[in-house]
Amino acid sequence: MRNSFTYNNFDKLKLLNALLNISKDIKYISILISNIEPGASNLPKDYITHDIIAGVGSLDYLVSNENSLNKLSHFHSKNKDWLFGYISYDLKNELEKLTSHNKDNMRADNLFFFKPEFILLLKNNQLEIQSFSTRENCDKFIQSFNYLDQSYNKQKTNLQSRESKISYINKINKIKEHIQMGDIYEMNYCQEFFSNDVSLEPESIFFELNSKMESPFSSFLKLDKKYIMSSSPERFLRKVSTQILSQPIKGTIRKGEDKNEDTILKDELTNSKKDIIENIMITDLVRNDLSIYAKKNSVKVDELCKVYSFKNIHQMISSISSEIEKNTNFSELLSVTFPMGSMTGAPKIRAMQLIESFEEFKRGIYSGSVGYITPAADFDFNVIIRTILYNNDNNYLSVGVGGAITINSDPNEEYKECIVKAKPIFDILNFKMNDE
Repeated sequence: MRNSFTYNNFDKLKLLNALLNISKDIKYISILISNIEPGASNLPKDYITHDIIAGVGSLDYLVSNENSLNKLSHFHSKNKDWLFGYISYDLKNELEKLTSHNKDNMRADNLFFFKPEFILLLKNNQLEIQSFSTRENCDKFIQSFNYLDQSYNKQKTNLQSRESKISYINKINKIKEHIQMGDIYEMNYCQEFFSNDVSLEPESIFFELNSKMESPFSSFLKLDKKYIMSSSPERFLRKVSTQILSQPIKGTIRKGEDKNEDTILKDELTNSKKDIIENIMITDLVRNDLSIYAKKNSVKVDELCKVYSFKNIHQMISSISSEIEKNTNFSELLSVTFPMGSMTGAPKIRAMQLIESFEEFKRGIYSGSVGYITPAADFDFNVIIRTILYNNDNNYLSVGVGGAITINSDPNEEYKECIVKAKPIFDILNFKMNDE
């Protein structure tokens, strides 16, 4: 059983700096940061619980590429403790009769979770530390914090696109042919920007990314040689006791330069038929997924296609909830809801088959999920988008970006939307698209 100790007057950004500095000296760390100010209004249902949730150091870990969710369930039962990690998009190959043979330089496992030495929970400037150690050792841990800001020399990153703009546009037209034939209603198509030989300072890169984006489901993971630097705005799935919540996003528009333009843009998204159709399709898919283990008549759409405002963007978010039986294992729930519909399309299996045939890279961690599992088997997972992936073993960097394709999609506009989504990351990596 872990001991719990509290410390007052902890500033969120100072703590983030301290954790990132710790990351430079250890192999395993997970930092989940909400970027939502305490008491903030106009947020979707139950959007955050803490300002920062972190796992530092590793007492044990699980890495898996087969029967992974069952192994995760057994690993949790053995430890009955907090676990932090990721689920790769390609876990789909274990859940369905699917394969992945596309280019894979990130070399990610299907699933990786670790049991931390220290758990840090920050809320309203009060820090709780959970540890198997004594108060004295936790005090020493706190006293060792280095609050120095992250700084680095920004160097140009020579990213390459896995496919040309012409290739992308041709594929969107072919995907629309499948929609016209009735194979699918919607498909999330993604492309990769990458570098084969880059030297990064991941902690500094993430600090700048987080400062620039301030997304509510941001995360930094260091798992030995692999790094996840995510500024995700989207929750995949949350479990609290028997209550389940999913909050898919379909529909994004930038914020305006002034109040008048911002109002116009927000209204444009609110009334966008294309975005509303995309959002409703995915909401319906989530309803169907949740219904498999839900109590009768408990699946509810709490909010549909509601537009919320964040630092740089407006997002169209729906909230779908359900209730499960107490004896439902968390791995069972994940097995019927993963991958998230917002990153596949509908129907899900056919969309995933077509994704594999059209895309040029193995998604791996991208469009998977980062999160945590509590001792009580509750969990919260994001959607890995707006993310930089880095393998320090082979100096490979990957940035995936995509969007939902429907019968109304304009290929050129879809391409522009991808570049708009990726631009904040490109700016941080000091990369400029030739055809912007």
